[in-house]
Amino acid sequence: MTRQAAFALHPRLAADTMQIGELPLSRLLLMNDARFPWCILVPRRQGLRELHELDAGESAELFTEIRRLSVLLLALGNVDKLNVGALGNRVPQLHVHVIARRAGDAAWPDPVWGRGAAQPYTAATVQALLTELQAGLGLR
Repeated sequence: MTRQAAFALHPRLAADTMQIGELPLSRLLLMNDARFPWCILVPRRQGLRELHELDAGESAELFTEIRRLSVLLLALGNVDKLNVGALGNRVPQLHVHVIARRAGDAAWPDPVWGRGAAQPYTAATVQALLTELQAGLGLR
């Protein structure tokens, strides 16, 4: 019997984010950049690098989680476009970005990557957003 290694979050993701909670497949994170409502889904399967490495059930669950998160981010209001992507050029661990974009935001209309310095959330602002996201996804 082969024992699968325990899930571990990539150090860069751990350093740049705050944990929102655990969904059926993924750990849900919030990027610590107040310029954009920016969440990251990380399937809790050790060693995954690419989407095709998920089995059919896991793929369906990940898409369900992306859809649920997208609807919730749109409900925050003042969202013009959702960006969803799984790049992995700097962090090889499979993860999916779901970013609520607003016309005129700090990177608009370009991608958010490499556009200026991150602006960390204040304690009060991040707590309100975390609470709203957790409640909207039934995590608390």
